Amino acid sequence: MLRGSVKNRSPMPRIARVIVEVTRDREFDYLVPERIDHEIEIGSMVVVPFGRSEARGYVVGFKESSEYKGLKEIRERVGKKAMVEEKTLDLARWIADYYVAPVELAVRTVLPSAVRKKGAGFKERLLVFPTAEALNIAAVELLRKHAPKQAAVLDVLLTGKQMFLNHLARAASTTTAAVRSLEKKGFVQIGRGAMRRDPLANQQILRTEPLKLMPQQTDALALVIKAIDTMNPSVVLIYGVTGSGKTEIYLQAIQHATDQGKGAIVLVPEIALTPQTMERFRARFGDCVAILHSALSDGERHDEWHRVHEGKASIAIGARSALFAPVKNLGLIVVDEEHEPTYKQEDAPRYNARDVAVMRGRMEKCAVVLGTATPALETYANAKSGKYGLAVMPHRVDHQKMPVVNIVDMRVEAEREGHVNVFSRDLIQAVQARLDKGEQTMLFLNRRGYATSIVCPRCGYVAECEHCSVAMTYHRATEELICHICGVTRKVPQVCPNEKCRDKSFKFAGFGTQRVEGVVAKCFPHARVCRMDSDTTKNKGSHGTILGDFRTGKIDILIGTQMIAKGLHFPNVTLVGVLFADMSLHMPDFRAAERTFQLITQVAGRAGRGEIPGEVIVQTFTPFHPAIQAARRLDFGQFYDQEIEYRRELSYPPFSRVVCMTLRGPVEELVQLTGQHFVKALQPLLTKHVIVAGPAPAPLARAKGEYRYQIILRAPLTKLMAEPLRKVLKDFKWPDKVAFSVDVDALSLM
Repeated sequence: MLRGSVKNRSPMPRIARVIVEVTRDREFDYLVPERIDHEIEIGSMVVVPFGRSEARGYVVGFKESSEYKGLKEIRERVGKKAMVEEKTLDLARWIADYYVAPVELAVRTVLPSAVRKKGAGFKERLLVFPTAEALNIAAVELLRKHAPKQAAVLDVLLTGKQMFLNHLARAASTTTAAVRSLEKKGFVQIGRGAMRRDPLANQQILRTEPLKLMPQQTDALALVIKAIDTMNPSVVLIYGVTGSGKTEIYLQAIQHATDQGKGAIVLVPEIALTPQTMERFRARFGDCVAILHSALSDGERHDEWHRVHEGKASIAIGARSALFAPVKNLGLIVVDEEHEPTYKQEDAPRYNARDVAVMRGRMEKCAVVLGTATPALETYANAKSGKYGLAVMPHRVDHQKMPVVNIVDMRVEAEREGHVNVFSRDLIQAVQARLDKGEQTMLFLNRRGYATSIVCPRCGYVAECEHCSVAMTYHRATEELICHICGVTRKVPQVCPNEKCRDKSFKFAGFGTQRVEGVVAKCFPHARVCRMDSDTTKNKGSHGTILGDFRTGKIDILIGTQMIAKGLHFPNVTLVGVLFADMSLHMPDFRAAERTFQLITQVAGRAGRGEIPGEVIVQTFTPFHPAIQAARRLDFGQFYDQEIEYRRELSYPPFSRVVCMTLRGPVEELVQLTGQHFVKALQPLLTKHVIVAGPAPAPLARAKGEYRYQIILRAPLTKLMAEPLRKVLKDFKWPDKVAFSVDVDALSLM
């Protein structure tokens, strides 16, 4: 049968490889219909038939033929441009491969939900434009004589070329009817336009100029500029004490990149840091800075992302997910406070933004800067070995003195007082001295709530969560017991639930930030006190409000969790109190000492950043622990030398890579048995270089009603564990009631 001449023959439809937003960990083949063939490119978001319904997906490539018959067609394209660039898709594939996660989850990770969700779009409003008639002087003068309000509207409009209808009416102190009259007379046109949802719309930020650098800053900046220009070294660790001026180096390095037409990404570990960091960058670079973090509304995140995507903003600032901002011609990625565990994603894919930043830098040939006062041991080891460039800044700017750190042995305090107090005598006296001089104090406790548990003093009953193997925390503001693992709440019992006891008196054991706030109010009744933790910062903008009030002196004492421990600059803070410094020290985790040293050092760095020297008081029950003593001297080198030998002896990072696999389910015996079968299937695929531990109960043995078992793998290279894991996971038959998670380069073994 003849198929017609070559001239009239229809070209064969293209076959697109599509990743759908359904967890299948594979790519699917679809035909590209001729009607939209010119619109479909790599990175396009599309709607495709999937099973009996339809799904959204992303085109990740094309192929000439498919081994599958009866391919279905792509139904439509979403958006006018490709949502994900090809190099970003390559990064997503690497994330899926390295972190042993489904590829579609990795693709979803690089594209924020505010952009990809159904119904996402720009907010449109009526927009007013002046016409040629508005420039007709005679016509305008006539209008001014007979309709002065309409002329006033025109005067306002001509200063800005175009304005939204309601904004124009408000600015001209009139109604929209006056604008409509101008439209009828031909002076203006009214159409629809996108209204930007700007997170900084109501803020006035004054522009700043580059500061004069100290010699140590000059040397560090020169190394970063060399990295930007030559990629040798491609990664630079700036190890500078708190207050040494790292942010100014970031600013001037980004200026160097933007002068070459390149873009930049700046990551900060906490949303609480974003307002202050963002203000400094907006003050220096103006409107070409976009802000991307979870505290924004979906609309704001959508519009800020699209400003970057369209090239209107060349600098993106935000928390972990800002790493995937579609910055054009990327020249520099800055990861501030690179040691922070908040850079680690808790859900699959469990990526570490610091490590993925290094990989994105390698893929896009852009420099990466890691900055911190307390480097992660793995990062510092890379710098010492020459893998990363290293810039050391041991002094504060203008040679301001580092704070004096004093250790208070709370065992002695408890023996003297006959019980454990929240505050030592030394700390009370020090706070009062600051209040008398009009200086500010920060009190740090990394535990929210009022009391860590309630205990019956008669029978010893402890209120525990029925779904998790932890005690419930008492929150006084709501008179509730809350489990900080699963979030379940219940009212405080009136009597002891133990049927044999029924005592009416309960004792509050331990303390959290709520209790500290109450004690501070009693000890210092005239002080202005504020608490900053996840309970007080639930509302949008609350971070910025609290920090703004503290900066302007409306707060004398700021109590907070780790969100106040790093990156904040308040020159009038001359005292920092660290309460219960041992809290993270005795966790069943090989990183416990490292975390304790980092937290104490970071929070200590908030003191004495102005002209007045600072003081830090650390309250602890283990004053002679090496991590506490190293933090007292603010001596990272001493801590590193001790800790690295311990890690070497036990073959922990940086001398190995760690993968933590957690199995969970409602029936403990089934979870344990499944773990044993999994290890049995995995073992033949592992080399002798892989150390396997477990399955064994996790330190948090039960959470959200499920029993938890762990399998810990250690090896010199991740691929020695990741590739075998992926092979076994592909075919392993999981019982219906057992779920699992894989955490590559685990930061916590809890």
